[in-house]
Amino acid sequence: MYDNKLFRSVANTDNGDVSGETLFTYHQQGSLVWAEYAGGSVVKGFLIATVQADHGLDMRYQHVNQRGELMTGRCYSVPEHLPDGRLRLHETWQWTSGDLSSGKSIIDEVLTSIA
Repeated sequence: MYDNKLFRSVANTDNGDVSGETLFTYHQQGSLVWAEYAGGSVVKGFLIATVQADHGLDMRYQHVNQRGELMTGRCYSVPEHLPDGRLRLHETWQWTSGDLSSGKSIIDEVLTSIA
């Protein structure tokens, strides 16, 4: 469901580092999902997750931002199938570093064409 999918942030609360310039490349092997992400204020990031019974993702993430800070957190992502066939992930997250604040974000699958 998630393997080889590219996602871009379309909404995030102000206390998040991810923006519309951030791209996520997802991979999946069985119930294990991982991704690499970068762009905008995120220099380099990684996440690891397990697929839950509702197809949601229970994940942990870490990244280094443009300020040189190592940021960590946890997130639960709930998938939605859009009318055009793409996936949208509704995310509820919380920092486990910094101010420990929480937020919500949405990332949408980006369709790539094969040349």
